[in-house]
Amino acid sequence: MSTPRTLRNPRASFLSRRGLLAAGGALGAGALLTACGGGGAKGSTDGDSGSASGPWTFKDDRGETAKAAHTPKKVVAFTGTAAALHDFGAECTAVFGPTVLKDGKPDPQAGDLDVGKLTVLGNAWGEFNVEKYAALSPELLVTNMFQGTELWYVPDESKKKILGFAPSVGINVTKVSLTQVIGRYAELAASLGADLQAKRVTDAKARFEKASETLRKAAQANKGLKVLAASGSADLLYVSDPSVYADLTYFKSLGVDFVVPGKVTGGFFESLSWEDAGKYPADLILLDNRTSALRPKDLAAKPTWAELPAVKAGQVSPWLSEPRYSYAGCAPLVEALAEAVQKAKKVA
Repeated sequence: MSTPRTLRNPRASFLSRRGLLAAGGALGAGALLTACGGGGAKGSTDGDSGSASGPWTFKDDRGETAKAAHTPKKVVAFTGTAAALHDFGAECTAVFGPTVLKDGKPDPQAGDLDVGKLTVLGNAWGEFNVEKYAALSPELLVTNMFQGTELWYVPDESKKKILGFAPSVGINVTKVSLTQVIGRYAELAASLGADLQAKRVTDAKARFEKASETLRKAAQANKGLKVLAASGSADLLYVSDPSVYADLTYFKSLGVDFVVPGKVTGGFFESLSWEDAGKYPADLILLDNRTSALRPKDLAAKPTWAELPAVKAGQVSPWLSEPRYSYAGCAPLVEALAEAVQKAKKVA
């Protein structure tokens, strides 16, 4: 595996996204047996959720076309991917990736999934129960891609075996705008039988669009406000490059003025020692709140963190740097950022 060991350290959760973990309704229980869908599919479906006839195809962001004799029903996906598909009305049979917290509650990446009704093939980086996966007789595997064509949370050591059981789809989530990624998941969900005109889907899209306009106005009204997106570990503060992350790219297009790190390594961020934590002045800090990253309470004992102007002013807002790419998943994130921008004062 070519990825540096540090990228697999859960605390460095935005590193070379390969180590991102090291480095944004009406369906009942029976729906878990229905297809997990979406996609710029180039195949025939009858348009009814979960009941498609004829061959199914979907060209993914690797440029590869997944093919099946019929619309896949037993879909297995990365947890955040499954949550996004669920928001569009397509369900998965099993998931892999951060799903359940130590206290038994759903991981934030699980979104609105009923994790108790899903088969969990792995709950952490490097975990993927191949035997259990094979026993499901999977018909499709779906996940994100952060670095090239590498499939997120599919272990390198068992990748060949895993991909031998079913077609796979990879959706690129870097160096593109949030709306593009959401659109790709909508396409995939539709190809698998989801109804994109369902009220819960259209309501979520309307909420997302309203939140986006609110953020645009907030950024315009608070021009000059410097926003820094970062993640903290025991030894380092990672300052994220907004041009890489789909959500930050979108927020920037709405007028949010992000700090752009000058020495990006690994393609995603600049690593700063805590002694240099104040290198980039910022009025508002968006702090990675995934389970793999340190939270404000964990960082409170670090003097250089406590002395940052944004921290002293209480202007630190949570940032889900791996959102679930759906309107329902992202609307609350846009709303929260709009509120933070509205309330923030220039302090740097």
